[in-house]
Amino acid sequence: MGNVLVAYFSASGVTSGVAKKLADAAGADLYEIAPEQVYTKADLNWMDKESRSSVEMNDRSARPAIATKVENMDQYDTVFVGFPVWWYREPSIIDTFMEAYDFSGKKVVPFCTSGSSGIGDTYKNLQELAPGATVVEGKRLAKGVSESDLSAWVKEF
Repeated sequence: MGNVLVAYFSASGVTSGVAKKLADAAGADLYEIAPEQVYTKADLNWMDKESRSSVEMNDRSARPAIATKVENMDQYDTVFVGFPVWWYREPSIIDTFMEAYDFSGKKVVPFCTSGSSGIGDTYKNLQELAPGATVVEGKRLAKGVSESDLSAWVKEF
């Protein structure tokens, strides 16, 4: 699999927990896709059409700023990209992340966390944002996913 990075965005901590387990299972480096402006509880209120997350998700061109950069992205052959499902797709900050780097020649493996929604066609969105990469379909991972299940999944790549 080569050098591996697990990059993730987590709004409530669920995706963070899964990403840390995944990085351990894959022997990967870990990078948090942290927003420059942290999301507040009000920002994440999906029932409020004026909340920051609602506005971003309704504007497909929204690109929330990321606080830090991945050092030496060139060293990674495989990048797992994790996020909570928002409005049946990846949050806009993931789009920012994908456009910030050249993923040519890399394998990109999306994973999501959600109480019930699947990963949908996210891989198609990420493929459009990362021309030259091989983006696989990815998987929804439960909050309590076991390290043995993650290890088995990682071996697929």
